[in-house]
Parts: sequence; C-alpha cells; structure tokens
Amino acid sequence: MTWTVLLLLGLAIAAGAFIQSAIGFGINVVAGPIVLLAAPDLMPGALVLGGFILPLIQIAREGLDVAWRPLGWSILARALTTPIGVWLVLVLSPSQIGIVLGAVILLTVALSIWSLDIRATVPNALVAGALSGISGASAAVGGPFTAILFQHEPPARMRSTLAVSFLLGSALSTIGLAQAGALGWSDLRAALVWAPFMVVGYAASGRLRRRLAESGMRTAVLAFCVIAACVIVIRALAA
Repeated sequence: MTWTVLLLLGLAIAAGAFIQSAIGFGINVVAGPIVLLAAPDLMPGALVLGGFILPLIQIAREGLDVAWRPLGWSILARALTTPIGVWLVLVLSPSQIGIVLGAVILLTVALSIWSLDIRATVPNALVAGALSGISGASAAVGGPFTAILFQHEPPARMRSTLAVSFLLGSALSTIGLAQAGALGWSDLRAALVWAPFMVVGYAASGRLRRRLAESGMRTAVLAFCVIAACVIVIRALAA
C-alpha cells in the first residue's frame, strides 16, 4: 500500500466524516466501497480502527448527551453478536455478507416508515445492537441499525449517543478481529494517516450540523440508511 493511495483514500474518509458529523453515522458507508476497491486488504480492519477517532472528536467538541439506558442494552447485545460477525468474515464471501445485510437494512427502514414506529425501547435496543454487532464486525458498517433505533431523539442527543455507541462498538469489533488474526499494522497505519482527514470533515460539517432540525434529522437518517443498504449490496456484488 503506497502513501499516495492512503492519502487519496483520505479524501473519501473526509467526505464520510462530513456526513457522520452531521447526522451521526455514515463514514464507513461513504468510504467503505472506495477502500474496498482501492485497498481491499484494509477491509474491515482499518475502518474499524478508524472508528475510534471521529467519535472522540465529536465527544470532545460537543460533550455528552446520551440515551444511556437503551444504549446500554444495545451494546450488551452487540457484544454477544460480534463473534458472529467475525465468524462470518472467516466463512462467507463478502458478496454473501453484503447482500444479506443490505436487505435487512432496507427492510428495517421500510418497516420504520410504513408500519412500525421504532423507538428506543429495550426490546428494540437489543435487536438493533444484535444486528449492529454482526454488521459492524463483518462489514465495518454498524451505524444504520443504531441510527434507526434513535431516529426520534433530538439531533444533538442522537449524534452523542451514536458517538459513544461507535466507540464501544469499535472496541468490541477490534477485540474480535484481533483474536481472529484479521488486524495488522497496515490497518493501524491507515487509521492514523486518515485521522487528520476526519478532523477536516468534522470541521466542514459545522453549518449543516447546526441547521438540521429534529424532523429533518429523521428524514436524513432514514434516507442515508437506504443509501447505506444500496452501497453495501452494490459493493457485495462487485466483490
């Protein structure tokens, strides 16, 4: 992996950081397909390790306003299902993983829009956490399910809650991938090189972050979940 490729991939990381800083998630949805095409050996390890950086920036700048109770149950479920995601990395092809995850995300969004009023209750938190554990470890995309869980929270609380969720989720995924031998020094190097690009993406999102009202936030989250699902499926089919 050359430094030129790493730096060019940093532009995709910056774009993803811009989206995540505004609506709470999205960095790996934006950057993941590009990293997969340009440097497949960095998937999912480099993105999982990079998952620590932007949430720390968000918490440092915006403070903590977290829906702790549903988040706690979500993280518990994620801890239990992360090994399943690691196992899927070892036994299934990327296309098989991606198609299933994309379909589940699209179904969840459809239910949220047309039939179910998904709120941050304990049962919903357990389901969202379980799905995030599998998708986060297998495809480095754990945000959509958690974002749907907290879609009705005020924008600032949603972003803060998701930031804490990503910190803890990244820790679980890192432990699982490390135990499976799926992390290397190249992943750590890439994550560190991309850190300044995340700072740039966060800084650039300030105006959009301030303008998103609660109703607009929910629409943006659900729309980007659909984009996430489509990206995952397309990425899987191209693998």
